[in-house]
Amino acid sequence: MEEAPAATAEAEPKKKVRLPTRFDRLKQLYKGPRPTITAEAVSFSYEEFNKAVEETDYAFERNSVVSGVAVEYQGSGCLVDIGAKSSAFLPEQECSLFTENVSDISSLVPLDTTMEFQIISEENEEGQLLVSIKRIQYKAAWETIQGLAATDEILEAPVVGVNRGGAICLVHGLRAFLPGSHLAGQLPTDDLIGQTLQLKFLEVNPETNKLVVSNRKAVVEQQMANLSRGDLVQGMVKALKPYGAFVEVGGMSGLLHISQISYDRIDDLEKVLQPGMQVKCMIIDHDKVNGRIALSTKTLEPEPGDMLKDPEAVFAKAEATAAAYHARMEAERQAREEAARDIVLGLGDSLDDLSSDSGSSDPLQDVSDSLDSLLS
Repeated sequence: MEEAPAATAEAEPKKKVRLPTRFDRLKQLYKGPRPTITAEAVSFSYEEFNKAVEETDYAFERNSVVSGVAVEYQGSGCLVDIGAKSSAFLPEQECSLFTENVSDISSLVPLDTTMEFQIISEENEEGQLLVSIKRIQYKAAWETIQGLAATDEILEAPVVGVNRGGAICLVHGLRAFLPGSHLAGQLPTDDLIGQTLQLKFLEVNPETNKLVVSNRKAVVEQQMANLSRGDLVQGMVKALKPYGAFVEVGGMSGLLHISQISYDRIDDLEKVLQPGMQVKCMIIDHDKVNGRIALSTKTLEPEPGDMLKDPEAVFAKAEATAAAYHARMEAERQAREEAARDIVLGLGDSLDDLSSDSGSSDPLQDVSDSLDSLLS
């Protein structure tokens, strides 16, 4: 009987299973040999391609404006693909001219959206550039402001800060200085912050970044457009001078001359008016170009001298007295016109008499002089 073969001392080792590599997986996806591309298969030559590359201007110089796409938010900004060898970086503080503290950069610079960027640095050691949107908006804001200043338009802007000299307003994203002397009826206090004021430009200089505005100039221009001689206005006495008082009327400076305060003679102006006193006056003349008005209170006196006796009573009856004054002026105007009309109608009967009696060589000139005298 044959003996069974003796069992081996050691079992044969198992074969190791080789896992597919990344190259093997790619090989399964892209099977077959790489196709050969011949010069005849393309529509341009190597010379034409080299020439096109040489003529391409990438314009990655500092201050250049390029198109780009934000691809990723990173740290305190975002990466922007502008076609350079490395993605450019847009810092948060360069995202917008209109937002000082950026809390959500995604609301200002959305991903995968083509935008304009300005290059603001040279390449660093990693070949990265810094870009800005704020610089582009800054330049556009100055161009807009220069256009508005050229047409002398009135604009509105919010107050964002105050200092000892005046207030700071935000005009199309730029900080404009509003001197305290050009505030209409207000002082540069913290109460101004957040208010929207009407403004006109005093100085616009992009070379020195100087932008100065006036609230008083804008207010005066609007008010002067609606003012006429004979209007009744209310104001406050700002200062007394030997020749009269200066009265502020809605931001405008009006002169109440001493001869226009009362029909009676005034020996001591301080006994009649004091700084800070509220008064009612009638406009008797105005200079719309310079925003100045001439005022009168004697036209509001029910009786001559009432401003010296009881100014408050004069102001209390100012509306009624002004109405009576206007009615009297209108009646006098109509009387002058009727007198002139009578003269014109009587010309046919009186020309011969005028020629013989007056001895004048030009009787028509005599009639014209008489008309001017009646209508003046």
